[in-house]
Amino acid sequence: MAAYQYRAISRGGTPVSGVMEAYDEFEAIERIKETCDIVTSISEAKIRVNPLQMELGQVRIKEKPLALLCSQFSIILSAGLPVVRAVRLIEDQTNDRRLKKLLNQVAEDVAAGYGLSQSFENKGKKYLPTTFIETLRAGEESGTLELAFRKLHRYYDKSAKVKSQVRSAMIYPIFLCVLAIAVVAFIMAVVMPTFVVLFSNLNADLPALTRGLMAVSTFFSSCWPGLLAAIALTVIAFKLWSGTEKGRLRLARLQLHLPALGRVAEMRGASQLANTLSTLLTAGLPLLQAVSSTARVLDNYYLRLRLGAVVSDLESGGRLGDCLKECGCFPDMLVEMAAVGEESGTLEQTFDTIGAYYDSEVEIATKRALDLLQPSITVVMGILIGIIVIALYLPMFSMYANM
Repeated sequence: MAAYQYRAISRGGTPVSGVMEAYDEFEAIERIKETCDIVTSISEAKIRVNPLQMELGQVRIKEKPLALLCSQFSIILSAGLPVVRAVRLIEDQTNDRRLKKLLNQVAEDVAAGYGLSQSFENKGKKYLPTTFIETLRAGEESGTLELAFRKLHRYYDKSAKVKSQVRSAMIYPIFLCVLAIAVVAFIMAVVMPTFVVLFSNLNADLPALTRGLMAVSTFFSSCWPGLLAAIALTVIAFKLWSGTEKGRLRLARLQLHLPALGRVAEMRGASQLANTLSTLLTAGLPLLQAVSSTARVLDNYYLRLRLGAVVSDLESGGRLGDCLKECGCFPDMLVEMAAVGEESGTLEQTFDTIGAYYDSEVEIATKRALDLLQPSITVVMGILIGIIVIALYLPMFSMYANM
């Protein structure tokens, strides 16, 4: 429940003020009017937060804790325990501080007579994905809450595994890039200045490649504070630009067209769409609402906008397969299977099958991308170090030849 600070006029005509705990503002007003004739002002009470207790880091709850949460709910509810008791049991078993606090608030609201999905939405909307709340709401309305949690467990467990595979696969290429930058920086900052002094004392006619490398080394040695400042300003400017509507859209489209990695992003978007729609439709949501909710959870911003445009086409009477085809940004197989599932009335099973297919495609596309990236990074690293070594040894070869 939330706390609301109010001012009112009592039935005796006396101005009063205080704090009222209620589920929302409307309930708070109703409870205040039990003792007061007029409510002059009401606002949510501001709670002072201890800086030491502030939650840092990522706002959204990750897929792995959500998968565990849904699995626990499914098991406990299948045993026949009341929802309030289930929430309290899971709260006691949860180690995540933010999730424990959320479950405590949800348990209080459910005990007060509010629905589970409504409680999760009001208390954890900024922590929980749209898919979670919408699926719970559909499960409550259809009386299949246990099934909804089981489906959500499968969905978040699969999503966590796919993300973990992609993240693990990218560790080695990132390590190679960092290693290459560190090696080049060490050579330019530590090794090259020694050779610059040596070549300067020789007063010899140096090759163009060596002179160029010496100029670069001198620039980095003398201008590194300004260079670091320029890099920091560039990063800040990029962050600000990527937060704008135009920047997010361009980066999302670029992500889909990157060599090798673009295929991974495309398959990831198709996998998310199919698995999320399957989960929401199985829970009992209407197609229009399921597509609208799915559009809000896709990782790629461009795909999110394009799928959001499908909602208006569906409202106009369009068919899902045709609307997805007009988008032009989803794989042909996904579009065709959506049309087949719509014709046969088996959209849930169709999207479930195609979601599993695209999960495997994400893994395959990631492996192929890595097979291309790792040799490319190694070759670029070798070329850079080779150029530096050649530039350093060319003057020595010239000196030996003139002796």
